[in-house]
Amino acid sequence: MSNQQTTEWLEDESKIIIKENYSENEMEEFKNLLTKKESGKEAGSVARCTPGELLKGTIVEVTKGFVVVDVGLKSEGLIPVSEFATGEIELGNEVEVLLDAAESSNGQIILSREKARKLRRWEYIQNNFEEGSIIEGLITRKVKGGLIVDIGGMDAFLPGSQIDNKRIKSLDEYIGKSFELKILKINLERKNIVVSRREILEDERVCKKTELLEHINVGDLCKGMVKNITDFGVFLDLNGIDGLLHITDMTWKRIKHPSELVEIGDELEVKILSIDEEKGRVALGLKQKEDNPWDAIEQKFPPGTHVKGTIVNLVAYGAFIEIEPGIEGLIHVSEMSWVKNITDPSQIVNKGDEVEAIVLSIQKDEGKISLGLKQLEQNPWEDVEGRYPVGKQVSVEIRNLTNYGAFVELEPGVDGLIHISDLSWIKKVSHPSEILKKGDQVDAIILSVDKESKKITLGVKQLTSNPWDDIEKTITIGDTVSGVVTKITAFGAFVELDNGIEGLVHVTELSDQSFAKVEDIVSVGSKVNAKVLKIDREHKRISLSIKEHLVETNNRDADDIIIGGSEEEEEEKS
Repeated sequence: MSNQQTTEWLEDESKIIIKENYSENEMEEFKNLLTKKESGKEAGSVARCTPGELLKGTIVEVTKGFVVVDVGLKSEGLIPVSEFATGEIELGNEVEVLLDAAESSNGQIILSREKARKLRRWEYIQNNFEEGSIIEGLITRKVKGGLIVDIGGMDAFLPGSQIDNKRIKSLDEYIGKSFELKILKINLERKNIVVSRREILEDERVCKKTELLEHINVGDLCKGMVKNITDFGVFLDLNGIDGLLHITDMTWKRIKHPSELVEIGDELEVKILSIDEEKGRVALGLKQKEDNPWDAIEQKFPPGTHVKGTIVNLVAYGAFIEIEPGIEGLIHVSEMSWVKNITDPSQIVNKGDEVEAIVLSIQKDEGKISLGLKQLEQNPWEDVEGRYPVGKQVSVEIRNLTNYGAFVELEPGVDGLIHISDLSWIKKVSHPSEILKKGDQVDAIILSVDKESKKITLGVKQLTSNPWDDIEKTITIGDTVSGVVTKITAFGAFVELDNGIEGLVHVTELSDQSFAKVEDIVSVGSKVNAKVLKIDREHKRISLSIKEHLVETNNRDADDIIIGGSEEEEEEKS
């Protein structure tokens, strides 16, 4: 074999680069050394050792920072002291190391005690554990996405989602603690392990849940810790099983939110109300530990009973009053005052007020009590018929005007209505404001009283007799009457007679002379003479004729139509 061939062979077999030329005898001797069978110190010869292999070595020297280990190769290896466990570093001790590199840049082999230990631990895990196995681990540090766990010297990854079965405030609280963990995944190629603590806890919870469901019964008392609060109730941890304490089962009192009574972490003694073994659900009750105050409510507070309590809540339709712990009643806005139209309970009471009320009714099954405030006072409508009999004349104040009449106050809490049709016998009133003003004090007659509907009607025109009742006694057909023009329309002129009654002079009865419009003949405020043509008492109408009056008097002069001007015209003349 030539020197060149020998060099190529050495490069292929041992990856050692030969830079010098050797004789054939020297090359053959070196080849035999590389291929020599394992025997004694020669067992670790370079020929059979490759990087990553485990070797047995002896500690031959200890320096300040390194341990010198002889593994029977061409040179000794230096291993940092930090890679050795306590008590391992003693001269002559045999240790297992891993060959990291057959030769460093300075020609020295590189060994590692730590890597050897880890390789043995990985082999141990491979041989003794599989996915799903339980193993003990020590949490050592935080990393992105979770924690690192030391399982017998190997690092395993514990994802954040697998740390616990409850919300985690801080990962720091787990560092330095040991836990039982379940192996989720073993990756042989990457030599990494993923573990879970949550699955251990879930398995324990299921076991506890099954055991607890077998030993609890409806009606039992048990203790639990508040773990979650919602709008509809509270979830308690009953030693591994969740139970729901609904808001309606927390107290006999009325509450808006469970947080008014409990906080997370509170320990409560509750009663088992129902158990659903199939779904693993338990319904709990807190108020059921006490007697239901509504059981004897009808005997304790029969209708008509005077009660005292505190206003605990105001709503649009009334006020709730607590008359004893767990018992609340409603004072509806309609039961707060006889004399006021209450639209907001705060007009009468405020939250926290101590008030007295009367029990009106009880709906035990619905947990309702109706109370009244106004019943503590005399109802002004109770004997209203006696105080205000029909036909009685009263003096009242105008409180409000509407299109159909005027509302008046007879006394506090007792109102009445003067309808627009009862304002005048003779005038056609379009709106009460033509005759009345708000705040006026007027006399009126009681026309009707409806105690049940709380309605009283009054009239102003009834203070005088109806002129239409004996109209024929004062005016007859054919009479000549005088009056004042009060209104002009396209079809004629209205004239108010001396007795206050209005008559109509139709446009055809104004004159036998041609004219363009009514104002050509008469004007508002003018005093005129006219002849009575027709009296319709039923419809309260009188028809007049200026034309007929002129014919009868044989005077066609228009000056005879108007016997006097308006007040403004008379003043100008004077």
